[in-house]
Amino acid sequence: MTQPSRPQDGRAALASFVTNRLGRTNARPAPVETKAPPTDESAQDFEKLTGYRELRLQRSAADLIGLGNPFFRVHETRAGANTRIEGQAYSNYSSYDYLGLNGHPAVSGAARKAIEAFGTSASASRIVAGERPGHLKLERALAAHYGTDGCVIMVSGHATNVTAIGAMLEAPDVIFHDALIHNSVVTGAQLSGAQRRSFAHNDPAALEKLLEATRHEHRRALIVVEGLYSMDGDAPDLAAFVELKRRYDCWLMVDDAHGLGVLGRTGAGLHEHCGVEASDVDIWMGTLSKTLSSCGGYICGPSALIEYLKCTAGGFVYSVGMSPPLAAAAEAALSVMQAEPERVERLRRNGNQFLALAKKHGLNTGSSLGLAVIPIIVGDSLKAVTLSDRLFKRGINVQPIIHPAVPERSSRLRFFMTSEHTPEQIAQTVATVAEELSALETGATLIEQLMARRGA
Repeated sequence: MTQPSRPQDGRAALASFVTNRLGRTNARPAPVETKAPPTDESAQDFEKLTGYRELRLQRSAADLIGLGNPFFRVHETRAGANTRIEGQAYSNYSSYDYLGLNGHPAVSGAARKAIEAFGTSASASRIVAGERPGHLKLERALAAHYGTDGCVIMVSGHATNVTAIGAMLEAPDVIFHDALIHNSVVTGAQLSGAQRRSFAHNDPAALEKLLEATRHEHRRALIVVEGLYSMDGDAPDLAAFVELKRRYDCWLMVDDAHGLGVLGRTGAGLHEHCGVEASDVDIWMGTLSKTLSSCGGYICGPSALIEYLKCTAGGFVYSVGMSPPLAAAAEAALSVMQAEPERVERLRRNGNQFLALAKKHGLNTGSSLGLAVIPIIVGDSLKAVTLSDRLFKRGINVQPIIHPAVPERSSRLRFFMTSEHTPEQIAQTVATVAEELSALETGATLIEQLMARRGA
């Protein structure tokens, strides 16, 4: 006769499952005798880390030609459409605050109330320290937004992709992803042990060829695309990917980190932009640090997936729960976004104005839709950094994106638009970019001609 299982047996089984899922075990393997590597007294020097010497050479070269470091600048105020750095005012295009909700009275007020009630920390993982009402309220709100059974929030957007994909897939599985997919998706795929295959950017036909050739070789398959691509500002044809995932029996995951608050008439995300039902997508992922003016990430999907992640995903099980004020701020921001669609319309107008003016000035904006992300592609990394530096000296803060983040010949300045930029500010910015880029290219041409003459 079978004995009924005891609660402690269930907990032990769950603990065993989680630790095994993460590749951990209490058993110690037999020691393997290995030869000690040759001794290098300098090997433990941190300055010998791979790539550090190149990093220092780049910084020295920039100092030599008088370029300031465009990274890690200290902002002395809330950085939205405008900011202050070292006491100077700047037009700011390096903020993800797409709808201007960072500092909104309702958002800040919700965070203050959460601090008063629960302090600043959840203290431990939610499994250990228990839930806070704000965690559940935010998860319910996000699940309702995408029309899914449930949602799980985590303390890092990057870690959300890493831990969720790492938990869902295993060695017999495969992940198909856009060639320009975010680093967090690639890292999650590597953690999972699944095969990883990339297809040409925004090209469903290329994915179909991969699926036709290789889908039968694997057990489970996951297709991952982004809502709005953060380097190029373009979006995929969601309906085409939905059709492929159905035909080839795959899960479809959309990383809507930059899409929420931006895509669609009300900013609902990629599904609204493409006129596709949100329920046609199996997994919605996003971050809280952009439109929602907080910090962290989320997965929305079927109840079985959400329960599974809450019990097995290392980035949730072994990580502290989200700070209560951050959860409260994100939930309040989502509410304001839904109640004030005019913010989305202002963002769209601003992006369209910037894109139209940039094209009028002959600037290369790539495949950008002219929404929240608009690149100005200038070519090599040095030109991008130099242009960024010149613009900074004229009161415009915008970051260069250089190799290896993008291919060397695709280095660019990446402009993030917000609903709070003014038409005058945008017009002045684009005119200044065109002026400085023209001067930079003219100067480069003169130098090339001079060197050619000397060579002759």
